[in-house]
Amino acid sequence: MKPLLIALLALVLPWQVAAEESRLPNFPLVEMTTNLGTFVLELDTRRAPITVRNFVDQVEDGYYDGLIFHRVVQGFVVQAGAFDAEFEPRETGDHIVNESGNGLGNQRGTIAMARTNDPHSANSQFYINLIDNASLNPSPSRWGYAVFGRVVRGMAVVDAIGDRSTGPGGPFERDVPTSPVIIEQARVMPRDEYEQDDS
Repeated sequence: MKPLLIALLALVLPWQVAAEESRLPNFPLVEMTTNLGTFVLELDTRRAPITVRNFVDQVEDGYYDGLIFHRVVQGFVVQAGAFDAEFEPRETGDHIVNESGNGLGNQRGTIAMARTNDPHSANSQFYINLIDNASLNPSPSRWGYAVFGRVVRGMAVVDAIGDRSTGPGGPFERDVPTSPVIIEQARVMPRDEYEQDDS
């Protein structure tokens, strides 16, 4: 009996440790510094745990540093998370499950995952809504685009990105800022630092 118990514990304990290490606070903060200014995102771990974990992991790995906002549609969205300033694609991880049915809507200032027509094809590309975009929400007959947080500081910077003049660039025929908007650094921001800056 004892050897069996020890064997079971050997299997369970590493899983418990990994689960503890993978936990995130309910509303982690991510600061994105661009060449147009800085904005802060607050992510909703409770409503979109898979999406937030994926995004935070990539932030902590430095994945977004040096990437551009490659798609800007005035009065709609700004999108990033795939290409550097030379339009070289950055290698991404696995696709994640679509969490669009989590009750969070594509409202102005929210961040959501970009994807292809395959509802479960998101991995690194994200967009920020410049207006309320109810058409991107799920419906009984189709998947939506998964919202996982919102801009809590620096929406004026996001609006400035959304106001950039656009045209063709790299592999795209349109909607590329004619002057690059670069993510210089993305980092997880301690809550106390955010609150101190707000005082």
